[in-house]
Amino acid sequence: MSRPVVIIPCDTKVIEGMTFDAVGRKYSAAVAEVAECQPLLAPLGPSMLDMGALLDIADGILLSGAISNVHPSHYGLDEPPLNETAIDHERDSLTLPLVREALHRKLPLFAICRGFQELNVALGGTLDQAVHAVEGRNDHRERSDIPIDERFGPAHPVKLSGTLRNWVGQDEIIVNSLHWQGIQRLAPSLAAEAHAKDGLIEAVRGPSEHPFLLGVQWHPEWQAKNNKASVEIFRRFGDAVRNLSSNGLAA
Repeated sequence: MSRPVVIIPCDTKVIEGMTFDAVGRKYSAAVAEVAECQPLLAPLGPSMLDMGALLDIADGILLSGAISNVHPSHYGLDEPPLNETAIDHERDSLTLPLVREALHRKLPLFAICRGFQELNVALGGTLDQAVHAVEGRNDHRERSDIPIDERFGPAHPVKLSGTLRNWVGQDEIIVNSLHWQGIQRLAPSLAAEAHAKDGLIEAVRGPSEHPFLLGVQWHPEWQAKNNKASVEIFRRFGDAVRNLSSNGLAA
């Protein structure tokens, strides 16, 4: 029996002057090994943005984290990006409408880090470009002077609520933290289901009638098989994708 397909939109990467479509392998590995679905990378670029073609084969969508940020013009912020080189216009042009279409079609969607921010922006929310510069907020950025295992290691607790708390079976978990931006105003159709100690929203869930619409600010894909909460979340995502596929409801 074929595994259901989870679309993962790529990032734009320029390496030695050439443009590449890329996704960190940790995302596709978590989809394949924990959610037990078939990851399929979706390239970017104006000539390749065929939303219908993607949705025709997608049983689910995973929005990955990235070094790039959502351009502030997409959430009505009248100021330039803090780092112009950390902008991926081509990814914005695919993921933002893809989120809205996934909500409309009730297609399972799991959003991580940048994807979490894309989810909020696509549905009408806003972001702070630099959480560490907001009064009362902590510094949620990663350290660049430590090994990658430590960079993605446990950083701070988050308090869970709602459905996510029920799924994980804990009131609080320790998560990693590797982001500049964060939710300023939550999108109307989303509910916050995790908060850091400084009040920053760390997880959101979509309407209860949606089969799976979850976003998290941390990186559950990092060594996902070794983290109880990550396993629970990815398995539930995989179950939602399989259920859609087996019922023949995918577009």
